[in-house]
Amino acid sequence: MILKYCGKSIAWILFGLLIFAVPAPVAAESLAGKIGNKRFAPNLSLDPKEACYKAYLAYKAASGHSAYATTFYSRVVDLYIICGAKLNAPTQKAAEEIALRNCQYGLKKWKVRTASGGCAIAASK
Repeated sequence: MILKYCGKSIAWILFGLLIFAVPAPVAAESLAGKIGNKRFAPNLSLDPKEACYKAYLAYKAASGHSAYATTFYSRVVDLYIICGAKLNAPTQKAAEEIALRNCQYGLKKWKVRTASGGCAIAASK
């Protein structure tokens, strides 16, 4: 009879010890303010009203997996920069794919061609 009641209490005691013995998961480090994997320096205007400048600042401030894609800039031929960004995606690869797709959509939407040929990922984290 003692075993019948002691067995349940021992199980609850072990369960309680197990809860406190297992370390709490470490919080994931925030990526906010970090550049990440920089593949090339994007040519940004210092005008805070420009859309690509705002997109790059938003990319830097994002706390999750993000990517910034832009066209290469040739001062002699290109007079514009087209960009795309994806903020806080589930994975870095997904962020890169969507940012690249957004940039390529901009090329199609405005029907422009660049001397460099298209968009590339400038930075991702």
